Amino acid sequence: IQYYFHQKVKGGSLDVHPTEKALIVQYEVEATILGEMGEPMVGERKECQKIIRLKSLNVNTDIASLAQKVVEECRLIHPSKLPEVEQLLFYLQNCRKPGNEKHSSRDFISFEGMELDQEANINSIDDYVELLYEEIPEKVKGATLILHLARNSGNLKDLMQNKTALGALARVLREDWKQSVDLTTTIISVFFCFSSFSQFHMLVTHYKVGALCMNIIEHELMKYDLWQDELQKKKQNQNAKKEHEKALRKYQGLLTKQEQLLQVGLYLLLNLAEDTWTELKMRNKNIVQTLVKTLERQDEELLLVVVTFLKKLSVFMENKNDMAETNAVMKLARLLSSDHKDLLNNTLRLLLNLSFDTGIRSQMVQAGLIPKLSSLLADESQRQLCMCILYHISMDDRFKSMFAYTDCIPQLMKMLFVCGESHTDKKLISFCINLAANKKNAQVICEGNGLKMLMNRGLKPKDVFFMKMIRNLSQHDGPTKSLFIDYVGDLAAQVVGEEKEDYVIECLGTLANLTIPDLDWDLVLKEYNLVPYLKDHLKPGSAEDDLILEMVILIGTVSTDDSCAVTMAKSGIIPTLIDLLNDVPAYLIDLMHDQNAEIRKVCHNTLDIIAEHDAAWWGRVQSEKFRWHNSQWLEMVEGRAVADDGDPFGYGDDGDPLAYIDDGDPFTRYGNILERPDLFYSAVNGTISPEVFTDYLNGDVGQAGGFPDR
Repeated sequence: IQYYFHQKVKGGSLDVHPTEKALIVQYEVEATILGEMGEPMVGERKECQKIIRLKSLNVNTDIASLAQKVVEECRLIHPSKLPEVEQLLFYLQNCRKPGNEKHSSRDFISFEGMELDQEANINSIDDYVELLYEEIPEKVKGATLILHLARNSGNLKDLMQNKTALGALARVLREDWKQSVDLTTTIISVFFCFSSFSQFHMLVTHYKVGALCMNIIEHELMKYDLWQDELQKKKQNQNAKKEHEKALRKYQGLLTKQEQLLQVGLYLLLNLAEDTWTELKMRNKNIVQTLVKTLERQDEELLLVVVTFLKKLSVFMENKNDMAETNAVMKLARLLSSDHKDLLNNTLRLLLNLSFDTGIRSQMVQAGLIPKLSSLLADESQRQLCMCILYHISMDDRFKSMFAYTDCIPQLMKMLFVCGESHTDKKLISFCINLAANKKNAQVICEGNGLKMLMNRGLKPKDVFFMKMIRNLSQHDGPTKSLFIDYVGDLAAQVVGEEKEDYVIECLGTLANLTIPDLDWDLVLKEYNLVPYLKDHLKPGSAEDDLILEMVILIGTVSTDDSCAVTMAKSGIIPTLIDLLNDVPAYLIDLMHDQNAEIRKVCHNTLDIIAEHDAAWWGRVQSEKFRWHNSQWLEMVEGRAVADDGDPFGYGDDGDPLAYIDDGDPFTRYGNILERPDLFYSAVNGTISPEVFTDYLNGDVGQAGGFPDR
């Protein structure tokens, strides 16, 4: 009996290679053994793929001609698919420029040195697993074939059900990861393919691949340090120059493989970190320190994974603090000069997350980020991120003056006036308002026609944000303030023109800042009829507090001129000012316990001065202080009342009655109570009168500083 062999090839789908300039052709081979009469006896199908590498493809390549050539030379592609080939080639030509890759969930990984275009079939998985029980070269081959299957997401469910294959991979990784970098990289890459999908994370966790990756990465970083030390020693030895060159070539080859391993390992961990608890376990194993150390590397694809991981971690305060302690900003600073757009963009996003911390902003300034970020403002794709980071830095008065020595302000001014009058970029103008609060910056802003252009935008469309910037500029003594003389009349006209209150406040504030000796305030008051306006709007209930404050400051400014002071006195405005002054103590008492420490300090000092000169206010101030202290005691008692049933007295495990006191501030949780011994004493009725409390503070109660008998 004669048998005949028949093979049939069916063309399949086309796609681009995830990392290379290449096309992937999926096809199916159907092999059948025919009987003597031509009837099929035995048949088998196998899914295969062919990689068509296009090394000559560049920006000048004629896509139509190349597509025609690909279709003619590859019989697996039907001529009807010519338009699809052209489209894929166009994508490779225009979307794979350096630094412009659009990464999918697995595009970070490139598998150099692996024969991935070798045919592999899911039905032959058992044969591949057998290779994992052989020597290292065979293990690498078997793992590579399984990886080839895993890269096709359609095979992952079948692989997941093959516990023998996954168990063998995990065992080989656990036992042999120190024996071969290629083997380790390949096996981790298999599990990486699973980690790209959330539904397979439990599988990766089950085989403890994440914990093993952490150990492998830590070991590789230590090995890298040893390589560096060895190279340095050979470099210092003048008699071993050739030996050093040989070691350097070997080191570069090892480094390439190591960085590929680090890349796939860290990306697997990044995928697993979608789960918060898993991320917490990584933090407990010092993942932040590991990532920051890896920032020293040069490979941009590896750095992209590292920065992306750090960006994800930075949203939690504990991780942000770890980055501050390891001085991550200093290592990130060099990445701002990278041509890799994805790396640059992710670095800026990470820096933006970190810039909310005051201490890290100081590190950014020390690392020289202000000039680097200022130069990036010219890049429209990165402009908004740079501006937000610089805005945060400009919030600190210590760093405002540094902007004057960069090209930041000229660029901002140009951007300000490019925007139309109907649209003002809030981030941009807010940044400029901060910078205008510094004297040196104000001089740079007002150079040339700077102030004139700002006044035009502030006065004509009546833009309150521009007027805020103008007001900040007007506060600086010197040549800048003198430039405002030409605009006093325009500002005064806005004040009496019944404009919106927030806009008038900025105009009044600007006028109040103009303490210029050569300015004829008397003429301004008369020409724009300002005195009646001020008198009418100072009446109680006629205006908001912010507006009244600016009017009072303006009255103080114009009263430095003797003739204006006489005009103000004759207008009858002084009694109104006295009435306002009488309301000040009550207002200060309301602010005695403000959350802002500086406000509390000013209020306490001012009230002490008032109390020294007015006995009635002295008693009221002391009563308010006592009431506040007593309310703290009541809150403490109420807090004990809601303690757990197992500890009804709120003493805690150590028997300390202060263990559960919490005033909201973790740094003064116990100190505030311990520093107020008056809270632990009471009279017979449970309270202390303000008079006794005051005597106690003065040391006049009882003998030896004690209280009267209860």
